[in-house]
Amino acid sequence: MDYVLTTNGLGKRYKHFQALNDLTMHVPKGAIYGFVGKNGAGKTTLIRLICGLQDPTSGEYTLYGKRNTDKDIIKSRRRMGAVVETAAIYMDMTAEENLKYQYLLMGIPSFNGIPELLKLVGLENTGKKKAGNFSLGMKQRLGIAIALAGDPDFLVLDEPVNGLDPQGIVEIRELILKLNRERQITILISSHILDELSRLATHYGIIDSGKMVKEISAEELEAACRKCTRMEVSDTAVLARALDSMNVEYKIISATAADVYAKVNITQLTVALAKENCEVLSMQERDESLESYFISLVGGADHA
Repeated sequence: MDYVLTTNGLGKRYKHFQALNDLTMHVPKGAIYGFVGKNGAGKTTLIRLICGLQDPTSGEYTLYGKRNTDKDIIKSRRRMGAVVETAAIYMDMTAEENLKYQYLLMGIPSFNGIPELLKLVGLENTGKKKAGNFSLGMKQRLGIAIALAGDPDFLVLDEPVNGLDPQGIVEIRELILKLNRERQITILISSHILDELSRLATHYGIIDSGKMVKEISAEELEAACRKCTRMEVSDTAVLARALDSMNVEYKIISATAADVYAKVNITQLTVALAKENCEVLSMQERDESLESYFISLVGGADHA
């Protein structure tokens, strides 16, 4: 597989705090890679390192085949665009003026691409309105436009929908999908809004305490988060015997609850249970979410 970014044993230490610890990850070309972790897990630290804002204390990373220690790593970084923590926007400038300034900083000789870029992010009609008067969603889209100014192949977004209202989230989601599908831009998204991430990501990297816990594709995750029927019964020991006799896969959750991973003949099952005085209290179809899968890997409820 062709990878845009790989890390090998990457570490970053701040005095007495190990932010990244032997981190190894692989971002495939063309992917939308969801980077998931609790608050303080090391997501933003990794982004700072690959953007060249900080240096690792151990290990290495490779960006478009260039190691971070190579002199021409800067050429690979020119293929990147990033919105790290907060978008680099001048609030007293219009959207067009912000982009013109970014073009000048990057040494891009012509402003001809700016109208198309503004249209791409849905800001073509903002005219002389200053960015300070934009909604949060508009500011985020302008930040992405600025990150796209150099026509990058790889876009890094740190919490792109954080704080947005539902409409703003939908707009950012549609923009990300458009950039990936129509422009073939590889996108790395750090996010704690796991339900939203599951609508976008083709691959996931789950990080905890600076270490990679799991890398998994969306297809593999879907297989891992199988649909099942949650059954509440008066005695799961009786249910287990009945399901064993039917060669049905299941998982006992508690003394009264079990997940059944296949379609069963309900009449046959309830008759078998009734013979042993076991009542069926409820049945509900369900599937494991990205959030519950994440918590099962790293534990806890704080997943920012």
